[in-house]
Amino acid sequence: MTVSDASVVRSDRCGLKVLLSHFEAGERFRELLVLGSGWPRRWTVAWRTPGGELMGPARDLGAVPVAGCEPVRRFSWRARQRHRPGLEFMVSTGRLHGFESLEERRLLLALDFVGVVEVLPQPFRLRFETIGGFRKHVPDFLAVMRDGSRWLFDVRPAGLIEEADEVAFAAAGEAAWAVGWRYSVVVGWRPHVFSVLDALSAQRRDLVDQLGLQGQLLGVVACEPVAFGNLVARTSLPAVARAHALHLLWRRRLGVDLSRPLRDGSLVWPAEGRR
Repeated sequence: MTVSDASVVRSDRCGLKVLLSHFEAGERFRELLVLGSGWPRRWTVAWRTPGGELMGPARDLGAVPVAGCEPVRRFSWRARQRHRPGLEFMVSTGRLHGFESLEERRLLLALDFVGVVEVLPQPFRLRFETIGGFRKHVPDFLAVMRDGSRWLFDVRPAGLIEEADEVAFAAAGEAAWAVGWRYSVVVGWRPHVFSVLDALSAQRRDLVDQLGLQGQLLGVVACEPVAFGNLVARTSLPAVARAHALHLLWRRRLGVDLSRPLRDGSLVWPAEGRR
């Protein structure tokens, strides 16, 4: 395996889209939506601010102030519930963000890795029209990416998606695309991606480098890729350098193949543009 192999998922330059497994709602479910003339005015969205809940037509969805909003639906914790909610800290935003399942937590971790400006869980309630009447749907996350674009997400393992979900996903996609947002239904991940990101995230917070180990690590790989174990062994303090190597990988100053398990034999290279 070399860095230039087509199968390599380079952690230093990959985007979120190549890491995810996506779900596309079938055309027959889109046909259940009432999308005639003026549907962006008939469909409505409701979002929550510190001052209360606001509502407007779906055509104004792009004006939702993500930074000043709160989840439109509260998170709940109770005994014997089937899902696993919690709070995930993101270094990109410097705050905790709620999630309702471990699959949602994985998406937050991936968003933190690629870098976002803001993330809002349960961002709004969409009221949309189908041939059977009006229905409601609350997407899972709205992310503001570093380039300023907005990306709306629903998260659902592929085996748990039912026909009613597909209709809701089709509606959320139409509402997002109407205002120029991206929309994805995340059903899983490429093999090994999450296990590697989880390992790197252990050192995602700022590290004090009093011994100059990060400079040593970058110097070792300056000329050619080096196996992870050899990389840390060639520093002045390998045990501590291992943590700094993970930190540089998380910060994307070093690169590794996300499609393979992270081991001492994994090749590590300098981020593109940092040679």
